[in-house]
Amino acid sequence: MSDFETVAATENQAARRGVSGEPGTPAAAQKPRSLAGDAWRDLRRNPIFWISLTLVVLVAAMAAVPSLFTANDPRDCVLSRQHAGPSGGAVFGYDFQGCDTYARAVYGARASLLVGALSALLTGAIALVVGMLAGYFGRWIDAVLSRVIDIVLGIPLLLAAIVLLKRVSTSSDNVRLFAVIFVLAVLGWTTAARVVRSSVITAKEQDYVAAARMLGAGNGRIMWRHILPNALAPAIVVLTIALGSFIAAEATLSFLGIGLKAPTISWGIDIDAGRVHMRESATPLVVPSAFLALTVLAFIMLGDAIRDAFDPKLR
Repeated sequence: MSDFETVAATENQAARRGVSGEPGTPAAAQKPRSLAGDAWRDLRRNPIFWISLTLVVLVAAMAAVPSLFTANDPRDCVLSRQHAGPSGGAVFGYDFQGCDTYARAVYGARASLLVGALSALLTGAIALVVGMLAGYFGRWIDAVLSRVIDIVLGIPLLLAAIVLLKRVSTSSDNVRLFAVIFVLAVLGWTTAARVVRSSVITAKEQDYVAAARMLGAGNGRIMWRHILPNALAPAIVVLTIALGSFIAAEATLSFLGIGLKAPTISWGIDIDAGRVHMRESATPLVVPSAFLALTVLAFIMLGDAIRDAFDPKLR
């Protein structure tokens, strides 16, 4: 075989193997991985991601269908069972009012997760609007919105929530629920807005945005079709962590008697009730506290894992 035939055979074999070196894979079939693809590849290998995701799915299922986790009625309270030990389906015994401690902890996930999820959604909407307007248009719009962010950021969330929720402390259950959601969202959107603003400032300088502008695309189309997808990923990470913080904030407000109130079942309400009778029995205090701590930790760990996967500097 001549030198020319040897080189040709080697090139044909390399083409059959492909760029990645796998036999039978054409070079044209090898597509570059996207940022989401690289992030998913890292997440699949991260045990913290799977542990936190499992906990989040369990809490979500607990909030959606609590009857799957307990057959007892959390409002079936008999004083004769006051601080009684485990029996039947009450795996953690009963509280001061004779209610099933475990059943109340399971049903308490619904109110806490509902407040956290709706607060995070409303926070995300506010942050996307403010962050995209400030980052895309810049100049005086950015200056005004940035000062608004700084002002809201300087307001203590817990103190402001106590002051604002005092106005609805005697209202109905639904009014207090939506008041807590609204207050947490209005006071907690600043960090996400800053992240969105930074992402938009980076994205609007890219070549594909300049190409879209040269082709005649308007500001609305550029922001919606080209910039928004790049700003969503970091915003989702921040909102995932914020969701856990909102759940903890709701429990704190309910514990202080400012947020949700009985007969609504909430972890914060049960923690407050268990604190009063802690010397008689610590279980009614420990069980809802453990549910709350694991839920908040799960969302924070999930957000950290997603953030690490989407950050190229950490790879």
